[in-house]
Amino acid sequence: MTTADRLKMSLGEAMFTQRAMRRLKPDPIPEEIIRDIMESAIRAPNGGNTQQWHFIVVKDADIRKQLGELYHEAWWAKRKDQGIMGPEDIPPGKNSQRSAMRLANEFGHAPVMVLICALAKGGANGIIPAAQNLLLAARAHNIGGTIATLHAVVDERVKRLLHIPDTAEIVYCMPLGYPRGEWGSVTRKPLEEVCGIDTWDNPYK
Repeated sequence: MTTADRLKMSLGEAMFTQRAMRRLKPDPIPEEIIRDIMESAIRAPNGGNTQQWHFIVVKDADIRKQLGELYHEAWWAKRKDQGIMGPEDIPPGKNSQRSAMRLANEFGHAPVMVLICALAKGGANGIIPAAQNLLLAARAHNIGGTIATLHAVVDERVKRLLHIPDTAEIVYCMPLGYPRGEWGSVTRKPLEEVCGIDTWDNPYK
């Protein structure tokens, strides 16, 4: 049976029930599922089929712990760039930001992390379809995850930890695991508010 055969969930169900999962169980993910997810990622469209990407699947417990500490530092470095120095500075009602803060605290507990790198700096745009393929395949296997990024303050240390060449660019650092939350429909603005026909100000109806 091929990877494509094992991804039996309909595309519609995967897309319409997918959400960013930041609360993940530490339970291990079977190797065959990880391989299905990564086989799906490398099938993504990319410019000229040049495949200017490299993926690192992090499973080692010690490396995950170190990467979790670096992600936590990176997350707070990004908040400081926004003038947020600690949890008390996050405005009330910013639940998504508090959820992201919890992920920063728990990142090292994710059973698998995937780094998606561009082979050369400035190649991030060619990575986006691979990241979405990865998340859709993960959803088909009931694996949650979210797109996360690092910060320049930790970039060199992450590269040293994972033996990433200086010429490459770390684009995404994605935790994966069985979700502690529920899948389901997500709240989105009506299409006519975010989509125009022919011009920006001609709402899609």
